[in-house]
Amino acid sequence: METRSEVVVVGAGLLGLATARALARAGHEVVLLEQAEVGHEASGSKGSCRIFRLGYDDAELVAMAMRARGAWTGLEDESGRRLLHPTPHLTFGEHLGGVRDAMRAAGAPHELLTEAEAAARYPAIAVGGPALLEPESCVISADATLQALAAAVPDIRSGVTVTGIADDGRQVTVRTTSGEVSARAAVVCAGPWTAALLAGSGITVPSVATLEQVGYLSTAGAPDPVLPIFICHGAPEAYGLPVPGEPLYKFGPHHSGPVIDPGSQDQAPDSELSARLTALARQYLPGLDPRLVRTERCVYDNSPDEDFIVDRVGRIVIGSGTSGTGFKFGPLLGELLAGLATGGEPDPALGRFSLSRFATAGAY
Repeated sequence: METRSEVVVVGAGLLGLATARALARAGHEVVLLEQAEVGHEASGSKGSCRIFRLGYDDAELVAMAMRARGAWTGLEDESGRRLLHPTPHLTFGEHLGGVRDAMRAAGAPHELLTEAEAAARYPAIAVGGPALLEPESCVISADATLQALAAAVPDIRSGVTVTGIADDGRQVTVRTTSGEVSARAAVVCAGPWTAALLAGSGITVPSVATLEQVGYLSTAGAPDPVLPIFICHGAPEAYGLPVPGEPLYKFGPHHSGPVIDPGSQDQAPDSELSARLTALARQYLPGLDPRLVRTERCVYDNSPDEDFIVDRVGRIVIGSGTSGTGFKFGPLLGELLAGLATGGEPDPALGRFSLSRFATAGAY
């Protein structure tokens, strides 16, 4: 059975949902295809929470995060749900100076604390030196965000596997296990499955999937009345954040999991990664019991330079390579991807995320 639509979106993770919502809000007909279901176990968008922050060592990304905050406000107003929970945030580590310089250049609020000041305010966290206090940071309710986005998309088709995508210059035909969908444009936001899907269309998307592991600690007896977010900018790139509405603290090392085939994920805890989590808890979270309450695996869709890939090739739009840092930009990236799909002028912010950058790097 063939379906016709103005735009077809492949993948109902964060980017696919945000893109389909932006298209629907602008009055475009859109069909969203998902191989499993929203927030499924193998999805990179699943889980309890993520970090919204402005702190990067790149002023362009700081400015983009500031812009994304307005898109989140729009989603909260539309859904009537609180998705961002303001939470103090400590940034520290060897790249602290670069983060501070970028935030200053972009006009993002921050406060430099000495190690003693940070310890006095937030005794549960060990920063090991000076730290930036980021007052604009929030904890994102990730699962609630997916639900809010999905509620704004009128046509989500779950359990549909895409087997091929063809662009003949006039329209795009997406072949699936449930028939074909033809449209003026397709947006492919299939996470680590994107590269394989587009290879048959003659489009090379360089990416590597890794399977990360995070841990959860109990916050019972924590010395801080409000536990902060933390990010160590530098080895071992540890991070942590309180879970909204639960007595738990989520934490882990960034980019530490093994390379995998995204279609063959083993969600069982990895004993070596669990031991590393316990060691990180002892190092950075002295105010919490270091015993893991539970662990969670999560797939990352990594680009070679860890920047996003947001581009259009013919009638196919690509949103991928979020590299474990894309959630905070989700609603904004959805708007930008929707603009590409409907033939608008590319937003100036997208220049750095073009697929062609890998041609010069020899990776494309």
